[in-house]
Amino acid sequence: MNELEYTPLSDIPGIIDNVRHFYNTGLTKDLAFRKHQLKQVIRFLEENQMQLEQAVWCDLKKHRMELLAEVAPVINECKYLLDNLDRLAKPTSPKKWYWIHALDTTSVRKVPKGVVLIISPWSYPSYLVFMPVVNAIAAGNCVILKPSEIAPHTTSFLSRTLTGYLDRRFFKIINGSVDETALLLDQPFDHIHYTGSTMVGRTVLEKAAKHLTPTTLELGGKLPVLVTSDSANQVTANRITLGKFTNCGQTSLAPDYILVQRDGADSLVKALGESIRDFYGNMPETSDSYGRIINQQQFDRLKKMIDGADPDTVVVGGQISQDDLYIAPTLIYPASIDGTELMDNEIFGPILPVVPVDSVDDAIAIVNAKPHPLAIYVFSSQQDQINKVIQNTKSGGVLVNDTLSQVLDASLPFGGVGASGLGNCRSDNSFSTFSYERSIIVKSTKFESVNAVRYPPFDLDKYNVSRIALYGLPSCIYAKFLTIKTALGSFIAFYFGHSPPSVNSKVMD
Repeated sequence: MNELEYTPLSDIPGIIDNVRHFYNTGLTKDLAFRKHQLKQVIRFLEENQMQLEQAVWCDLKKHRMELLAEVAPVINECKYLLDNLDRLAKPTSPKKWYWIHALDTTSVRKVPKGVVLIISPWSYPSYLVFMPVVNAIAAGNCVILKPSEIAPHTTSFLSRTLTGYLDRRFFKIINGSVDETALLLDQPFDHIHYTGSTMVGRTVLEKAAKHLTPTTLELGGKLPVLVTSDSANQVTANRITLGKFTNCGQTSLAPDYILVQRDGADSLVKALGESIRDFYGNMPETSDSYGRIINQQQFDRLKKMIDGADPDTVVVGGQISQDDLYIAPTLIYPASIDGTELMDNEIFGPILPVVPVDSVDDAIAIVNAKPHPLAIYVFSSQQDQINKVIQNTKSGGVLVNDTLSQVLDASLPFGGVGASGLGNCRSDNSFSTFSYERSIIVKSTKFESVNAVRYPPFDLDKYNVSRIALYGLPSCIYAKFLTIKTALGSFIAFYFGHSPPSVNSKVMD
């Protein structure tokens, strides 16, 4: 694998200027151009599958089965956009509210925002790169992509290969670390899409505010799993284990901690241990289905969390290997909800605290005491308890009786709220994210005498006619009759130059 080469700082402003110049030619607004680029993304993913698998494996030791779950949704997203782009980009004609616009032509056009900056993370260096990119392309934008330097093999491969498939005049990749990203954020963009940590998300939003740049933030936070005692079983354990330990726990949608009713806690922990053994064997370090921590910094952070836990509560796992950046799937039980780094900060790794609670109400109180998460997972067969969680919590989404699978349903908007994100994306929602609605009114030049009611000098007749035109009729039958009578008199007076005294001598009530 080639080493990752950073983009020279002095080149960055010029690269952005060139891309903006190309956007101003209007070529990206052409639907045929957009469709061709989307087809090229599909072609890239299909022709480079093995090389991409190798690059991601070098960064994360991720099994090709997990990468399949990254690439397939992107290809399906491209196909959906190709099938629906004409519909998504078609101008709409909203219903007119006022008679004064009756002869006008009105429309709403979906206009590309312009030059879009996409900053993607290392955790899913395929899915979280391509998903915003293809939606920005579909909406007609030019794209500046900043992939993560923390996944150097994947980023290097994309930088060398992807630009050979996409038109280089409208799509550029900027590589680098903190300095390069900071310089990028100092440049004016028409939209910024950032996926990553809440801490960096705040910085991105602060930088965007200087240019009043609209921003989409896909963050994360501490995603809770609420389990009622009736669902403390093996099926629940299997689905939690999959969601937690996929990509070695380095997933923004991974369950962060479990809140389980006390009388089902022991059973759930036992079932979780069995799931871990079934999925990864008695020695997960030898399983090719289990990944590794991305780098030494993240390894040290997670090791500190395990070291800070009471050794008696490490009931499964806890083994580490610094040379291999390996941390075993680890269960902490019973975990304390207060004063520990495990429960205060997002874990983003293969450590799963299990907290016994007396009731669903207690679980809800714990969830609501923390920043709003990207998702809440609920495992229960009791609809009233499920409804209670949904109605009394706030999160980007809720998934009942499963984990992670919400990313496969492109019909639903995906995004956070508060500390877990800003805005949403996927399919139709992403098209709206990366475009804006431009209102167009073409006024008729006919019937100027009708429009003259708007012009000074104003009088009582103009007021009465305008009032019924703007307010409409009252609901009361008598008032409705009186309004029509008064307005009719004013209409006759204004347009025919005479005023019946019985009608025009008063303002409508």
